[in-house]
Amino acid sequence: MKACVFTLGCKVNSCESSSLMRGLSELGYTVSGKLCRADLYIINTCAVTKEAEKKSRQAIARAKKYSPDAKIIVTGCASQKSPESFLNKDGVYLVTGAINKDKIIDILDQNGVFIDDSKEYYRRFYPLEVEKVRYYLKIQDGCDNFCSYCIIPYLRGRSRSRDIADVISELDGVTASEVVVTGINLSAYSYEGKKLPDLISALKKYRFRIRLGSLEDNVVSNELVSALKSLYDFAPHFHLSLQSGSDDVLKKMNRHYTTEAFADSVELIRRNFPDAAVTTDVIVGYPVETDEDFEKTYDFCKKIAFSDIHCFEYSPREGTVGYKLKQLAPDVKKRRLDRLIGLKYELKKAYIEKYVGKSLSFIVEELKNGYSVGYSANYIRVYVSGRLPVGEKIDVLIKSSFEDGAIAEIVK
Repeated sequence: MKACVFTLGCKVNSCESSSLMRGLSELGYTVSGKLCRADLYIINTCAVTKEAEKKSRQAIARAKKYSPDAKIIVTGCASQKSPESFLNKDGVYLVTGAINKDKIIDILDQNGVFIDDSKEYYRRFYPLEVEKVRYYLKIQDGCDNFCSYCIIPYLRGRSRSRDIADVISELDGVTASEVVVTGINLSAYSYEGKKLPDLISALKKYRFRIRLGSLEDNVVSNELVSALKSLYDFAPHFHLSLQSGSDDVLKKMNRHYTTEAFADSVELIRRNFPDAAVTTDVIVGYPVETDEDFEKTYDFCKKIAFSDIHCFEYSPREGTVGYKLKQLAPDVKKRRLDRLIGLKYELKKAYIEKYVGKSLSFIVEELKNGYSVGYSANYIRVYVSGRLPVGEKIDVLIKSSFEDGAIAEIVK
């Protein structure tokens, strides 16, 4: 029997999908993470934007094209939000939500809607898929921030974290080249008085590269920096969610920091990790955003010189504060987004070109169009001509910008 677990959305979804894949493997299924011909599909959905929900529904249709008679299970944030709309789709026989996805393995033969609203952190992780390259380590779930644009706290529940001892027991069996520590709100990690710096400090014994998922400004501190510097192999890539470069908009988004505080966090990072990639998220066209607010965002992004920006138009989510506000015209949002995308590519290219003629190490992830491709520690996508062993960490010399990253040669 063949099963496919197809994932949309965040790194936490990727982690949970990996656990489902291992659970299916233990039941005797041959499992793929890519859409292909299969007997069973599990579609792990996302609801962060309307477009994400749309793609989640489209994934069902795509699966049906591969295998018209296959059985389909839908799980994740989009199905937590509107389960019946997915159950009505042709081929879908089981719908679960964003919480306790591990229980899917126990109810594969059941039909209908099973939404779990448990407030506990779910601990039953199947040993995840054995990956040569990247392993996603989930340490936290849920969010207490209730930003005025975001539906996720209503779907994932309140913040809850995982025991450090439980994390260590999982990591002791990991052989991947890189581990990504992730959570819905990673910065909110808290278990019996232990915070994120404590958990990071507990990872000092490991020899794989450790990378962090998305962070909030409030967690960047001397304590966190010290813990990260103590790691054997830390990837200096900090994804700090900005959302807007206007203090007025940040306040109305219910974001609890200012642009000055954000800039101070970036300065602390760069003082301790000079090669750090600092990337971010920016929402364009939140209802209260004026032309002046947008210009502040544009100028702030330029000032910080992010190495990459994930920018997207505001998408109204029913049930949030932002949904009730008068929305901006689509052409206004598009015009602003186009400008910010232009800056994104300008800043990304400038960051990469800083490393031309310098040596970096990268981990080989895949062979693509005759190149061995992977990411450096500071998150530059590296292309080396020829076939190199997947999972190997290799020192290279950056030669020039290329496609979405850089061409490099192996250091002799």
